[in-house]
Amino acid sequence: MAIEIFNRHENKYLLDAKTYAKLQRQLSGRMELDAYNKTHETYSICNLYYDTDDSYLIRTSLQKPCYKEKLRMRSYGTPDLDARVYVEIKKKFCGLTNKRRSGLRLSDAYAFLDTGALPDAADCTNRQVTREIAYMLTQRRLAPKVYLSYDRRAFFEKENSDLRVSFDTNIITRRQDLRLESGSWGERLLADGTWLMEIKTAKAIPLWFTRLLSEHQVYPASFSKYGAAYTASLAPGVREPCENIVSFPAHRFAENPLPLARASLG
Repeated sequence: MAIEIFNRHENKYLLDAKTYAKLQRQLSGRMELDAYNKTHETYSICNLYYDTDDSYLIRTSLQKPCYKEKLRMRSYGTPDLDARVYVEIKKKFCGLTNKRRSGLRLSDAYAFLDTGALPDAADCTNRQVTREIAYMLTQRRLAPKVYLSYDRRAFFEKENSDLRVSFDTNIITRRQDLRLESGSWGERLLADGTWLMEIKTAKAIPLWFTRLLSEHQVYPASFSKYGAAYTASLAPGVREPCENIVSFPAHRFAENPLPLARASLG
């Protein structure tokens, strides 16, 4: 059974293609590939993010409060209406991320999130999580606002299953045709060849890994995919008061510069 409850710290880093290639080669020597990557270089993750009409959840998240939450539906690859997807509530409190999710058939997940009516217990993998999401739906009028997909390559440490490292690229977003079964199409959030690395662990990052980051001069970047998609949707010249710009040494991206003005923090 897939893990449905996560409590961990998440650290993010933006990498150019050369740094990604070096890091993933070195990680291959001491970490295991994700099961989805055993037969494919990357695998696709597709998401629908739910929010209010005025994007309250993401606007609040961008202000970096001590507590914030998001609601999304996720699939691995492009699903059909009978495929298993996950409805997820993701919370962050004082730097610790808690993710809770329940598996549902896609058609049932749409019905649940559209109406708030609990699915049959036999149709979901975690009844308690669907109750929590149903309560969230009663507190705010939420609807799908953003589609986000990306290609992932992920590792976990052989001796420490708590440590997980993922690399995401080809981040695609759109704000129309908000259906997972419609496939991955839309606007790119980052330049070609750019990778978002996430280190996820409930404990401290191992010393050997921090040395690796130092060796390649890789520095943290507080980057939110949904936050970047929201910022990209704003009219030219419109800026959220809480928004900042990710900055890097200029030489790092001289060959393939990031569209830094599009890199929203959150």
